Amino acid sequence: MPDSIRVAAVQAAPVYLDRDGTIDRVISLIEETVAHGAQLVVFGEAFVPGYPDWAWRTNPWHDGRWFARLRDQAVVVPSDATERLSEAARAAGAVVAVGINERDLHGSTLYNSILYLGEDGSVLGTHRKLMPTGGERLVWGFGDGSDLDVHDTRFARVGGLICWENYMPLARAALYGQGLDVYLAPTWDNSDVWIPTLRHIAREGRVHVIGVTPCQRGSDVREAFAGLDALYGGDDDWLSRGNTAIVGPDGDLIAGPLVGASGILYADLDLARARRDRRMFDPTGHYARPDVFRLTVDARPKRPVTFLRDEPSH
Repeated sequence: MPDSIRVAAVQAAPVYLDRDGTIDRVISLIEETVAHGAQLVVFGEAFVPGYPDWAWRTNPWHDGRWFARLRDQAVVVPSDATERLSEAARAAGAVVAVGINERDLHGSTLYNSILYLGEDGSVLGTHRKLMPTGGERLVWGFGDGSDLDVHDTRFARVGGLICWENYMPLARAALYGQGLDVYLAPTWDNSDVWIPTLRHIAREGRVHVIGVTPCQRGSDVREAFAGLDALYGGDDDWLSRGNTAIVGPDGDLIAGPLVGASGILYADLDLARARRDRRMFDPTGHYARPDVFRLTVDARPKRPVTFLRDEPSH
């Protein structure tokens, strides 16, 4: 595995509540980043087809039209939508991680997920957010431990958690214990305290952290749905100012934070340095105390319906 990797953190707005339009934008941005040498390209939380910000601004029982639109435009894995994204990753020869609103193949429940695509276009996996926050619980279901994974790629071992899931110490430990190199933290949080959170995670795990936040104004949602613009203060109202940053394994900022504008942050990450830094501190290695503290992760899928059938007789 290489000792370095060039990464791109994409701070952009989706084509709101338009899956195909947003995927068109994702593909264009992948092409742009690869032209600058990116080997890992990361997008923000729920980027396709957009974060349901109305969950924080409305009576939760009055959002039926918008939820129905979000469900209709959500991403099923696999589907034609993921095929398009896979082909873009393959053509670029880059690993891509993009936040999606994922719809369960056989139902109506939505999940806040990261979709991981390999440089060969393969779907490496998805991660569903374990615990939606506050009003998000009326939009998204809960994930489980079956996809709390770190993915091997040609460039690095990559994994991540979504938004405030990153405040769950045991979830972070589950990733550290799998030996990741690059930790992804897509989010909608554009508060001042988010950057210190990323810096803490980087120093705690001795990992490079890529935190990506969408950048979105009222003008980006005005055409999405009749009445949606009434929730905001006009075209210039920030839904999210962005808060994208790349942090080194010592907790120092490498790039960003980028706030108040769309853009792409690039960085060359020294993976060998991160591995060397774990000589002093490895939270799930030599600095762990399994005789005192031990984490057990239940990685079995939690399916709500299980069919038990008799074995065929012989």
